[in-house]
Amino acid sequence: MNDKQPTLKQQALDYHEFPRPGKLSVESSKPCFTAAELSLAYTPGVAEPVREIDRDPETAYRYTNKGNLVAVITDGTAVLGLGNVGALASKPVMEGKAVLFKRFADIDVFDIEVTAPSVESFIETVVNIAPTFGGINLEDIAAPHCFRIERELRERLSIPVFHDDQHGTAVVICAALINALELQNKRLARAKIVFLGAGAAGMATARLLKAMGATDITMVNKAGVLHKQRDDINEDMQDLVRETADRTLADAMDNADVFIGVSAANALPAELLMKMAANPVVFALANPDPEILPSVATQLRDDLVMATGRSDFPNQVNNALCFPYLFRGALDAKAPQVSQTMQIAAAHALAELAREPVPSSVMEAYDVTEMQFGKDYIIPKPFDPRLLKHVSDAVFQASLAEQAEQDKKLG
Repeated sequence: MNDKQPTLKQQALDYHEFPRPGKLSVESSKPCFTAAELSLAYTPGVAEPVREIDRDPETAYRYTNKGNLVAVITDGTAVLGLGNVGALASKPVMEGKAVLFKRFADIDVFDIEVTAPSVESFIETVVNIAPTFGGINLEDIAAPHCFRIERELRERLSIPVFHDDQHGTAVVICAALINALELQNKRLARAKIVFLGAGAAGMATARLLKAMGATDITMVNKAGVLHKQRDDINEDMQDLVRETADRTLADAMDNADVFIGVSAANALPAELLMKMAANPVVFALANPDPEILPSVATQLRDDLVMATGRSDFPNQVNNALCFPYLFRGALDAKAPQVSQTMQIAAAHALAELAREPVPSSVMEAYDVTEMQFGKDYIIPKPFDPRLLKHVSDAVFQASLAEQAEQDKKLG
């Protein structure tokens, strides 16, 4: 007999293949066992909701699953750390995203993988299928195309469009940073913040921090600091370029209060950590290997608060803390979009929840006997059952307030 445990690769493949291929199925929410039920589910009964929706499109939320159905859509150009693997190979990831939507917020998902010959054709595909859904979650689309795709879809559709790689990441980073700065007795408005990585996640996070009151943000990419004298800055970066004498990461890190890495493994040299101000915040979020390992960083600086993107280190910045609950609140409010105000509400709700006493069920799930707000716990855990109500309610209320303000302006 072979007593060897299967490898992680084999476990993962078996998980996806058995007892039936894939991770999703479609289940009927209504009975259809009798002739009478069949006549209601399909012809002739189905004609009645069709007539109602034709008369008033809003009734689609009463008679169909539109109000609880999200499309997770990708072109497969930036899948996890695997790069441009194409639409078909991205399907296991999109199915996985669907599982998280259902598990954490009871939201139904159709995963849609699009082979599009151009950005324009991808946009048109999404616009043409949008009537089916209550919201659109864009996923794993490479920059810079992701910026244009999201922007045009937001302009053309009247349902929430959310690029999770940008805004989900931004919400969770901002929530963690609120608490990290509080622990370090620093204020967001006065903190010197350095980003390493100026892609989708980095730029979205910087913009959200600016909206929340940050005033000193330096963006650094492979070519150095995004400063006004550079001639290679595209239009999507213009609002994050600054007038500064800094040219390198080393320049920017001098007396920095916050480092946020959304770049690559080992991209933060240890000596630059020593240049930071007292009581720094270091978010090394590259996956699977961070810009600097916590074991290295904490040995050099015992005064820091640190987060990574990994579950085996404290303070995991995990998008699963945001997107299910943000969509839950947006869908329930019938929000026409996911606004910056709604994102800020989600960030503050996450930050506030981390300061509350942790339920015993969460500690049991992570096999620990103690968990409380502090340097090793600045952000809630994904299996915290309070997330659904706490974050969704905050987003819901923010959306209703915005819609009420808009109605007031219109009339």
